[in-house]
Amino acid sequence: MTAAMAHPKLLLLLVLCTALLQHGDGRPSRSRKQAPGRQRADEEDMKAQIDKLWQEVNSLKEMQALQTVCLRGYKVHRKCYLAIEEPKHYHEANEDCIAQGGTLATPRDIQENNELREYAKRSSPGSKDFWIGVTDIVKEGQYVDVNSIPVTFFNWDKSKKQPTGGKRESCVTISLAAQGRWHDEVCRSQKKYICEYLIP
Repeated sequence: MTAAMAHPKLLLLLVLCTALLQHGDGRPSRSRKQAPGRQRADEEDMKAQIDKLWQEVNSLKEMQALQTVCLRGYKVHRKCYLAIEEPKHYHEANEDCIAQGGTLATPRDIQENNELREYAKRSSPGSKDFWIGVTDIVKEGQYVDVNSIPVTFFNWDKSKKQPTGGKRESCVTISLAAQGRWHDEVCRSQKKYICEYLIP
């Protein structure tokens, strides 16, 4: 569904919600007065219909927001990537991605890693590195993603003997200078970052 198609549906759903609220459910009544039980059942039915419509409106809004991100960023397989130019420390970067409905990008295999590197090079020429969603903050040497799930794919820069930082360097960047290899860094360093959005 395109963003242009989502707008009319949103408008139609909002009009229906408003009409239901103002005029009831649109069914003619046989008499002016209904039994209290029947009236309560009708009100509950109308409330259920309105709740369902609001769920559809919110779902369409989420899809539209995701499409906007994908238009600004890069779509690959079932993900969209969006590079953020304003440097932040790791935790701020992670919170910003979450606030936008995504997470810090986490490559799951060499193909994703290479696509992420190529996108980063195109979107921000001259940049050195970007935060990705991999850390060993909780337990030294046990790398997890932003959902605390153990990471099984690694692309460390072995020429620099990465990871090197011990407890001091617990957050991971993808280095464009090192052809997409990973470096561990001090989490409070200011870096650009890439958010990842899953496409349903």
